[in-house]
Amino acid sequence: MASSSVYNRKRPDVVLVAVTSQLRPSALFGEVGITEWKDAGLLKPSVIKPIFATIDKALVLRRLGRLCREDRNILKEIFKNLLGE
Repeated sequence: MASSSVYNRKRPDVVLVAVTSQLRPSALFGEVGITEWKDAGLLKPSVIKPIFATIDKALVLRRLGRLCREDRNILKEIFKNLLGE
């Protein structure tokens, strides 16, 4: 998952969150499974991890996928829990 289109128009970098296909028997705090991983363009069942990073837009070669609305809404709720409202 990456930063919003508004952020992308105004900034030279993008905000990213980690996605991994290395699934744990039970998720750690802040981790959430991607329910529609195939529709998102991922090759395997995957989890979003609460790890944020920013990189220069020029380093992004291509978009690998996009979360469905349901998964984005779940992610927003996780962010609220992580960052506060």
